[in-house]
Amino acid sequence: MTSIAKKIYIALIVLFLYAPIGTLMVLSFNRSKTRAKWGGFTLNWYAALFQNEEILRALFNTLLIALLSALAATIIGTVACIAMTGMKRRTKTILMGVTNIPMLNADIVTGISLMLLYISLGIKFGFGTILLSHITFNIPYVFLSVMPRMKQLNPSTYEAALDLGSSQLNAFFKVVFPDLLPGILSGFLMAFTMSLDDFIITHFTKGVGVDTLSTKIYTEIKKGIKPEMYALSTLIFMTVLLLLVLINLSPDKKSPLRSDDSGNKKEKL
Repeated sequence: MTSIAKKIYIALIVLFLYAPIGTLMVLSFNRSKTRAKWGGFTLNWYAALFQNEEILRALFNTLLIALLSALAATIIGTVACIAMTGMKRRTKTILMGVTNIPMLNADIVTGISLMLLYISLGIKFGFGTILLSHITFNIPYVFLSVMPRMKQLNPSTYEAALDLGSSQLNAFFKVVFPDLLPGILSGFLMAFTMSLDDFIITHFTKGVGVDTLSTKIYTEIKKGIKPEMYALSTLIFMTVLLLLVLINLSPDKKSPLRSDDSGNKKEKL
């Protein structure tokens, strides 16, 4: 009985998580523009999506800002983690606390603060202000992703590489960088995702005529969301789902050696 209850509980959770997405996917194939009536199956909204310049421009801005901000935040966050290794313990503690503040702070506070900063400096709102804002709030995510990998490093390996005649730059990329790479990639993906998902900070720091998908959808709520948005959201969801399936189905790297029952190792055929 307990096992059945657990299965029902999990099924309800999955239902509540994916029912809205399923509804959106169904509406993307609905010939009728109204959400309350099924007008028949159609692919017209997908064709109209690629003919809508405003939505495509918003999609391009969203992807470009996410990519550029993630790259910049990854570089800055990684360099900051490396620089912290030579600091005193008290200074490290202070910097870690300062890094956590933007993550704990409300997005609306960050958005308004950045808006007031740009106004006080006389910076014109536009693509550049959005990009700077996204880099700013993405840096802590990269920093906190790379820092655990940085703490696991053995400084003796880097020093040994220098003693063997390697240059500092070569020793970093040959010894330190491979160990940091998982944390760097994790931070980059986190920053890219957070940038795609952001609305509040973008809303307060964008200029006239510059839109991302989130601000574009917010603008259309007042006059009704176009069915093309349902089609775009469906394509994004299916792309992410396909990537997850491919990653999970990729063959695992197996050791070329295996142990037999006697404990001896023999070559795997």
